Amino acid sequence: MRRIEILTAACIVALLATSSIGWAAAADENESYVYVLEPESREDLINFVNEASDFVLDQGKDKAIEVFNDPNGEFVRGELYIIAYDFNGTRLAHPYLPNGIGEYALNVTDSNGVADVRNMREVARRGGGFTYYIWPNPAHSNAEELKLTYVLKVDEGLWLAAGTYLRVHTPIFNNESREDLVAFVVSARDLALGTSKEDALNAFNDLNGSYVEGDRYIFAYDFDGNALALPFQPELLGDNRINITDSNGVEYIRDMIALAQSEDGFVYYIKPDPAENMTQGFKLSYITKVDDTWWLGAGIYA
Repeated sequence: MRRIEILTAACIVALLATSSIGWAAAADENESYVYVLEPESREDLINFVNEASDFVLDQGKDKAIEVFNDPNGEFVRGELYIIAYDFNGTRLAHPYLPNGIGEYALNVTDSNGVADVRNMREVARRGGGFTYYIWPNPAHSNAEELKLTYVLKVDEGLWLAAGTYLRVHTPIFNNESREDLVAFVVSARDLALGTSKEDALNAFNDLNGSYVEGDRYIFAYDFDGNALALPFQPELLGDNRINITDSNGVEYIRDMIALAQSEDGFVYYIKPDPAENMTQGFKLSYITKVDDTWWLGAGIYA
């Protein structure tokens, strides 16, 4: 009897171990995709914002703004809701921020220093598209969570957006990490301004140089979107990458160009991580302008 008990216990332990290994393998296998929204959900998000745009065109701007601001209105569906701004950065509609209506919002940043409204406006200027930012989720007691947001230009004076909160651990990068990242990029810009462009790019593309530190490295592009420095992807040098998107459809090179044109700023996107065998990782990058012809940046992974 004692031997049977021991054998039974051993079998249970073995089964538990097998189960744990299987779960861990599944978690590792899916780790690259935790920040990616299913295509159907992205399509639903696009349709929701398009529906709101049609409502503006059908009912008029004033009526639509009134409805968008109603937390019990038809354009608030759980954690999904419409926000509206003009191109000056004035907040026109936000059902969960009534005291902020009419405020200038271009200088508002999220927990990681990302200027969410400014970045969304740049997407709207292109006609529309996706972007990320961190914002309180009203469905989860206003806990700060990461959103994938779809932005749409309605006309020359109005753009709309709505976002889906991603079911991930909220990626918060501490102040020290962000300040260190900025200093790293500024040092690269100083080098670029103090030497020839060719010498600077050679330094940035050197995998064994001082501008590659693990999975943190300097990348550089011109304002047309041509790749100038990509130390882990040298095969892409010279390619025009302005139209590339990440796994959620975010046009991050265009986003970076817009930041560089306004001097500097932070942006989120999904990008292969060299420290993780080039599997997809969620990245916060700081971008700065070198001169009127090119810009550079670097990022840190969540």
